[in-house]
Amino acid sequence: MVDFGIASPLRRLSRPLGWVRRPEFLVFLPAITLAGFWIGGERVLLVLALGLPLLFAIAGRGAVPPPATGEEGTLRRAIALLDTVLPTLGQSGRHTACLVVQFDNLAAVLERHGRTAQGEVLERATDRIRGALRAGDFVTDPQGATIAVVLAPVRRLDLETMVQLCARLQDAVAVPIPLGGAQLYVSCSLGFCISGRAPGTTGQALLDAAQTASDEALRHGPGAIRAFSQDMAARRAASTALREDLEEALDKGEIRPHFQPQVSTDTGAVSGMEALARWHHPQRGLLPPADFLPLIESSDLSDRLSEAILGHALAALRDWDKAGLTVPSVSVNFSAAELRNPRLPDRIRWELNRYDLKPARLTVEVLETVVARAGNDMVVSNIAALAAMGCGIDLDDFGTGHASISTIRRFAIRRLKIDRSFVTRVDQDRDQQRMVSAIVSMADQLGLETLAEGVETASEHSILSQLGCGFVQGFAIGQPMPAAEAATWIAKHQNRPGHIPRIGLPGR
Repeated sequence: MVDFGIASPLRRLSRPLGWVRRPEFLVFLPAITLAGFWIGGERVLLVLALGLPLLFAIAGRGAVPPPATGEEGTLRRAIALLDTVLPTLGQSGRHTACLVVQFDNLAAVLERHGRTAQGEVLERATDRIRGALRAGDFVTDPQGATIAVVLAPVRRLDLETMVQLCARLQDAVAVPIPLGGAQLYVSCSLGFCISGRAPGTTGQALLDAAQTASDEALRHGPGAIRAFSQDMAARRAASTALREDLEEALDKGEIRPHFQPQVSTDTGAVSGMEALARWHHPQRGLLPPADFLPLIESSDLSDRLSEAILGHALAALRDWDKAGLTVPSVSVNFSAAELRNPRLPDRIRWELNRYDLKPARLTVEVLETVVARAGNDMVVSNIAALAAMGCGIDLDDFGTGHASISTIRRFAIRRLKIDRSFVTRVDQDRDQQRMVSAIVSMADQLGLETLAEGVETASEHSILSQLGCGFVQGFAIGQPMPAAEAATWIAKHQNRPGHIPRIGLPGR
């Protein structure tokens, strides 16, 4: 335990009496009582009856509990330390703060190098943080990928000082960590709360405030820094309320897909519909995925969400078939956690049979970041099984996850979905055009199709067609819509002329 040099007179008095609470003394307590009665009779017995409890109270008052060990133990010590320090700050004119550090990419270290390497990297990074702090600052042992820091009280402590301290800790962590002949890079996101700005006056309240700020930093990371504010507390309370509603929402069917059209740039025909999760919240209205997908992942409800979206998507496809509408396939997104489920191929096969649909009618979308990080694990096995079954495999957000050509080939990818960052202003920006052209050319050489995401204008649509991109998706084509509205949109689209305007490239 770090000693901040604060001790009350009562606490100093209790230290010499610590022997009273030792087990050896308690063993002789009955004998002491009996001897007192023999020597002095009832009067001495009465004195012992009143005096011994008082002696115990004085001995225990302010006594420091034995140091707790382990991860949870050091966290309890941090809270106890804050509880000791916070009441004294107003008198001394000093300030303290709590920081929570979350390491951004330890999951990637685990996937690529194993749990032992992850533990060693975490230990070294934590040691570096301890080395960058003062001797009086207290650092907890890691809990998962998180550590907490309690700063020793100082005269001056403001936001600028705290941001500089956080940046220094990030610099200490950023130095490559040598491990097994490799250089591993780790970054961290930090949140902090200065004493007096927390919603409560206890050590737990200050730690919780720093945790809230750290979670906010992690969402904006990697390498973000956030100071606690009351707005964060309100958002966290709202998120907690949403998390409690999630399971009930899945049970009631409140979370269901909206469908966004995908069309061919050659014919204008609908090539598919992507199922995008939306929450029809009874009080808050329609919630986009950014408001609840992080809560889904943190609540271990990813499998239930994918099961619900897949079921609704296949049911919609069957209904469109019955209505005579031509939709070759529906696309459903699967997260890394879902792709690690060994029962995923069997579940998808069962769902396809349930709706009497062939596997080719389903396209599985996988983020490029998932493919880039996957080794020889269940993700690879599941994607291979789904491709062998006949499902289409789309690589989502291509260009953002550093997947190699060999990785793309190994995963039996059918189509590259060009990330919207390369599509924005492609009708005006020559560099964007060159980038899209390079992606399309590479895809052609590999025998892959291409689909551009985030197409928002007719001009972008036309230029992408000129550049050879086979399919497009975005607000210029159609916004995500419920299944019934999607059916109406498909019917109108099929009945209109399929001519697509062709506009020359700028400067040609």
